[in-house]
Amino acid sequence: MKALCVAVVSIFLVSCAGAPRATSPAPVRGFADRDIEALMARGKVVGLALAVIDDGQVTRVSAYGKRNLERDLPLLPDTVMYGASLTKTAFAYMLLQLASEGRLDLDAPLTKLLPKPLPDYRLGERRDFSDLAGDARWRQLTPRILLTHAGGFANFRWLEPDEKLRFHFTPGERYAYSAEGMYILQLIVEQGQGLDAGREMQVRVFDRLGMRNTSMQWRPDFAANLADGYTLEGRMEPHDQRSAVTAAGSMDTTIADQARMWAAIVRGDGLSPEVRAEMVRPQLPILGAGQFPTLVSRVGAPVPHLAAGLGVVTFQDRSGTGWFKGGHNDSTGNMAICLEAGRRCVVMLSNDVRAERLFPEIARLALGANDMPWRWEYGWYVDTP
Repeated sequence: MKALCVAVVSIFLVSCAGAPRATSPAPVRGFADRDIEALMARGKVVGLALAVIDDGQVTRVSAYGKRNLERDLPLLPDTVMYGASLTKTAFAYMLLQLASEGRLDLDAPLTKLLPKPLPDYRLGERRDFSDLAGDARWRQLTPRILLTHAGGFANFRWLEPDEKLRFHFTPGERYAYSAEGMYILQLIVEQGQGLDAGREMQVRVFDRLGMRNTSMQWRPDFAANLADGYTLEGRMEPHDQRSAVTAAGSMDTTIADQARMWAAIVRGDGLSPEVRAEMVRPQLPILGAGQFPTLVSRVGAPVPHLAAGLGVVTFQDRSGTGWFKGGHNDSTGNMAICLEAGRRCVVMLSNDVRAERLFPEIARLALGANDMPWRWEYGWYVDTP
């Protein structure tokens, strides 16, 4: 007889018999565990966790497969997984709380937000802006421009031939996804506001929402229940222990915690109605046919009504406004999609990058027919339903 273990995650019962998983007692919106398991088997996906939010409330938290295949360790709702670029939206959520309190002007230039000129900051890797000393365009940067990924930078400076930070266009001119803009936003918090960015994230987001297994820095207690990653080739990559707080992508988290966070964001918890509306308002039209490469317009027609919000990308869904944020590295695939109509979301975390190919079908199962711009996000890497 297979061993049976039962754990409690919030109000959800977690059953770990056979292929360990956790789920709500009944299928939600017409899909069951076997539907997800069948997709995972087809895609050879090691581990996948998902959450469903309806009317701003978490209705389902499920985890399937393994956190480590080689050691036959189950993936559970409280397994610590890499948040990747979902960190960017979490950080934006914290910044928008400051804006809601009148402590941060989203349209103020850096000359008013920092005590020194941006190029004077030489604070080590990711926070050395001396390369911009000969280009006055840094003076045009604002939090709004940076939150809409319109700063004018490459995604990372190390992608440049000489690994130097530079402007490729005038700030605010167009969308080009960039982690470098997030580092400047973190500088505003730490040098301009005099705040500890990691602590603000902990207090304003993680502690406030009961996200007990989420942090912007590695915690030793994560090691007991940690997901290792798997590449396109199925190669295992050990989970990194990120010791430095970075607004662009240092968050470790769990699906149970992410469910709480995205439910709070879709409800607008901690945000003024005006700032919450700004977050999901189309701020800047996105005219490129694909998100990557960030500085090269891919051949093809742009997605109609696609635009940058503040920390998210907005799109026109058949139900009204939709918005999303992904997170990715060689062994991680994450995606959160929310529809304003009904305050509905699906959140997907995977320690196997191959899961991204399944996301369109899972989103259809969780949200019904929708108009998420998958090919813009992933190119031809995924098949749309």
